[in-house]
Amino acid sequence: MPSFDIVSEFDQHEATNAVDQANREVQSRFDFKGVDASFTLEGESVTLEAEVDFQLKQMLDVLRNRLIARGIDARCMEPEDPELSGVKARQTVKLKQGLEAADAKDIVKRIKATKAKVQAQIQGEKVRVTGKKRDDLQGIMALLRSEEGPDLPLQFDNFRD
Repeated sequence: MPSFDIVSEFDQHEATNAVDQANREVQSRFDFKGVDASFTLEGESVTLEAEVDFQLKQMLDVLRNRLIARGIDARCMEPEDPELSGVKARQTVKLKQGLEAADAKDIVKRIKATKAKVQAQIQGEKVRVTGKKRDDLQGIMALLRSEEGPDLPLQFDNFRD
């Protein structure tokens, strides 16, 4: 019976490369000359450090562009509020990975609302969709790509025929 998994993931190695490229871009940009600004990747969060809040906003755009260039969907970024402390400004950006229970339930509900002949099951941080026909599964994929739903980057993984 054909099946596939709906996941929300990114490649950790590509995220590391994107942060390294963003660091190099900030060091070489004219508007950051003489400014102590850097990106640091710690697990699934990126810390941005600069001298003022305005520079953090520019650095956030640089990071977003580098992630997109490396094939990581920018919707996985969840920036927190900047912390301003005298000489330094710091901001943490979490890189979301995995489907939360509420988002997984929403996806299952939208699949069931289509009345397609498929079954959707929540399995941890992914949703498995099974059906008798490959065309039904591809229709669900097209529906989830086009529909406005949870603001998450969705990937379709482990397609079995």
